[in-house]
Amino acid sequence: MKFLEKYNFNKEEIAEFLNNCPKKLIDAIKDNKKLVSENISYLKDLGIDNYRDIFLDYYEMFLMDHSNFTAIFAKYDLNDLIEKLKKNYKIIEYL
Repeated sequence: MKFLEKYNFNKEEIAEFLNNCPKKLIDAIKDNKKLVSENISYLKDLGIDNYRDIFLDYYEMFLMDHSNFTAIFAKYDLNDLIEKLKKNYKIIEYL
């Protein structure tokens, strides 16, 4: 999971993630690093500052095909969505 450090995840966040995530999903994330990285980069590039929190709580969604992942966010006004996610990133489960 060293690749997460590239996205400013610290060692403690990664260790906590590894301790709390099912092994099957950890393996899937490792096997799909490129896809997961692409989806993390997408959120980061949109200007969503708390993308790390979103990943740590909703890691399974980062295994979604990139076009499906981006389609979730494309349905909304970007500025409004970013503001809402800044205030409460857990609304992502309702998108």
